[in-house]
Amino acid sequence: MATYSLQPLIFSALLIFSIPTHAQNFPAISVSEVSRIEKTLASDDMQGRKVYTAGIEKAAAFIIREFRDAGLQPFPGTTDFTQNFTMTGSGSKSAGSSQNLTNLIGIIPGSTKPDEYIIFSAHYDHLGIGKPDAAGDSIYNGANDDASGVTAVITLANYFHKLHSNKRTLVFVAFTAEETGEYGSSYFSKTIDAGKVIAMFNIEMIGTQSKWGANSAFITGYDKSDIGVILQKNVSNRSFTFYPDPYPQQKLFLRSDNAPLARLGIPAHTISTAKMDAEKLYHNRGDEVETLDLNNMTEIIRAIGMGTGSVISGSDTPLRITF
Repeated sequence: MATYSLQPLIFSALLIFSIPTHAQNFPAISVSEVSRIEKTLASDDMQGRKVYTAGIEKAAAFIIREFRDAGLQPFPGTTDFTQNFTMTGSGSKSAGSSQNLTNLIGIIPGSTKPDEYIIFSAHYDHLGIGKPDAAGDSIYNGANDDASGVTAVITLANYFHKLHSNKRTLVFVAFTAEETGEYGSSYFSKTIDAGKVIAMFNIEMIGTQSKWGANSAFITGYDKSDIGVILQKNVSNRSFTFYPDPYPQQKLFLRSDNAPLARLGIPAHTISTAKMDAEKLYHNRGDEVETLDLNNMTEIIRAIGMGTGSVISGSDTPLRITF
């Protein structure tokens, strides 16, 4: 039997116990769980999740079940996680008519700062069914746009519920009608007290590798608050990088569901990996699960979970946004 010095073993043990628990493992953010949720949301059965269709209703029912299974509580003022509102005019099914739309919202109350909110969001609507392409495919599955973001929101809800350490209240939102003009997030922004919202992390199209490759993502509006600096500090030991938005000419900061809340001064940003100068499957029928890198997507979700940790604990408070 070989003989070993105890000193390196003691050092290794101390190192292990010095790492925060949430950095060691991610009980709810596994490739298998990410794959399960993503494949369900982007399946043909959801019919492209277009607003005012049976497909989006089916997607909403699935998300509600996931919120319930994750142990979330309904957001105050909602019924069974649903925030219902009416859209009239150009955003409705036909101009001049009124149609009902639904955001889905669940929370994990904060232990010591329950009136301070951290929002994790994504949109669950997409483009529905169109004319068949050459291969006979007519469904816009929206696997990357934005089933990937909703998958992140659901897995993060599970993760933070199991972690059970959030000081601030966590709000998990699946917005409707982003594709038709950010109507879901616009309505939500009118119903929440902006002064209570510490930060918003909107997640949009994280299923493909960014222009920098694996283990990286970018943050829109990076220079408008210090959220990017905070997230990067918190993942410094994970070989993961949060970059500034490399496509400023596309004005992505104001093109997703973070925008209505950012206009209220909230540090509200979108995290993405989409190569917006070369995304051939953007708003294309070919945006299907098979085109995604689910392993990398899982790492991105883990990085978001770890990166937001100090904001959730209350030790970091991002700067407010000014325009």
